[in-house]
Amino acid sequence: MGATMQVEGAVAVVTGAAGGIGAALAEALVEAGAHVVVSDVDGERLAATAERIGAVAVAGDAASEEVIAAMVASAEEHFGPVDIFFANAGVGDGSGLAATDEQWQLALDVNLLAHVRAARQLVPGWVERGSGYFVSTASAAGLLTQIGSATYSVTKHGAVGFAEWLAVTYGDDGIGVSCLCPMGVDTDMLRAGMTSGGGDGGRVAAAAVTGAGEVLAPRDVADQVLAAVAEGRFLITPHEDVREFAQRKAADHDRWIHGMQRYQRHLRGDAS
Repeated sequence: MGATMQVEGAVAVVTGAAGGIGAALAEALVEAGAHVVVSDVDGERLAATAERIGAVAVAGDAASEEVIAAMVASAEEHFGPVDIFFANAGVGDGSGLAATDEQWQLALDVNLLAHVRAARQLVPGWVERGSGYFVSTASAAGLLTQIGSATYSVTKHGAVGFAEWLAVTYGDDGIGVSCLCPMGVDTDMLRAGMTSGGGDGGRVAAAAVTGAGEVLAPRDVADQVLAAVAEGRFLITPHEDVREFAQRKAADHDRWIHGMQRYQRHLRGDAS
């Protein structure tokens, strides 16, 4: 186990917090006695969430250096130095090889570089203090893959890799790191993939997630995240099947790929 963090009394920042896992994390943190700043690109929904749970809102793009600095400054102004950062904002689509450079850049910025930019601003100060905690919301797609979406799969692998690197590099300096890798969670992103607006790739991606296991409530996931932070546990897999799937992949990569190909054929047949 790595460094732990006492949530009660801690100053926390949560991105992607207008709804879904982010809003549930912020709510759970407030209930546990933390002081919370929330952020999201959807300013209207964010303001409603912040008012409902008693948090401070900073609207904007989680991948923006300026917005990250504003989150940190707001936390310091209202509560004090940031103790825990939840890099939770994410984007997904149903794009394959037809994904444009703009779609790739958006996924890279939000799903990966937002984490890098936040850590760049916070970790040096945490090292000086000897404490701090970074929570990365990745995905089971970052351990396995995401049928139907190249951009999501690749960038979530990157998020897992960066979280691992942070843990290895700064664990001896008192910095805790956790990486959240769920399958299906009842969020706007998952529901959007089930509509025609997500395209065939989006529908297949959503079907792959919902067909692989139970779709969990965001608050159930949030409670597991806070438990992991209290224990200093790196990998958080609310769906226990994810660990078994990852072990199968590591044990025989070719067999795992053949199995995923069969699963994809099945999903595409259903979608058509």
